[in-house]
Amino acid sequence: MTEIFVNLKRFDVPRSLGGICPSDDPAEWGSWVIAESVKLDLGNLTGIRLTYFFPEALLIPAIAKLASFDQDSTRSLAIGCQGVFRENIVKGGNFGAFTTNLPALAARNLGCTWAIIGHSEERKDKFDLIQYYDSHISSDLGSMRRANQTVDEIINAEVLCAYESGLNVLLCVGETAVERGEGEFESLKPRIQGVLRAQLEIGLQGVIPYLSECKLIIGYEPRWAIGPGKTPPGAEYIGFVSTYIKTVCLEILGFEPDVV
Repeated sequence: MTEIFVNLKRFDVPRSLGGICPSDDPAEWGSWVIAESVKLDLGNLTGIRLTYFFPEALLIPAIAKLASFDQDSTRSLAIGCQGVFRENIVKGGNFGAFTTNLPALAARNLGCTWAIIGHSEERKDKFDLIQYYDSHISSDLGSMRRANQTVDEIINAEVLCAYESGLNVLLCVGETAVERGEGEFESLKPRIQGVLRAQLEIGLQGVIPYLSECKLIIGYEPRWAIGPGKTPPGAEYIGFVSTYIKTVCLEILGFEPDVV
């Protein structure tokens, strides 16, 4: 199965308000995306699944629109959420007082089948929160490593919550410009490998029992290349990273997941 992922980021804010949604009614636009996908027969692709990651406010109208079509015309379409909280709702335990956060069980109950976790913006946000407490983490390499380890541990908690709720996971990994360093590509490779290995070893802890029922895809999102005006890495860079990610995952999981 070839997986195609489309992250629609902040398409819940119209252009008239400074966002990027082409419609002043984002919920209507989200429904249109699904309807147009069905119209173009994207829901009937062979060997391909197309997953849209919507902002939380657009999930319900998009999922409702998807459900309004017969299954034969939507079998290769899926909807995912753009992240889940590090704790989850538990029967007889925490009833889910997670105001402003999206528990994985809530996302699954809405109709999501995928969650994207650890994307570059999420990693930056969590790192920035730690930096509010300790400003030294951006200048001291030892403090930076400990902060990033904490971020990886939180992301792992989110991954496990997603799997416990029956969601498939697109786990994103990637280095910052500081972590990568400067110089010739060959001299950067060990640093890049070190960052990716750390993120994978922590982020994938405890996932093996879930992989018989749920899917795992690894997404490469280097934080230095994400955003307006930034240049993405070339084919040699991507090939090196993809091969290394698969090698590490084979050590950890016993198989090589797809890398996107």
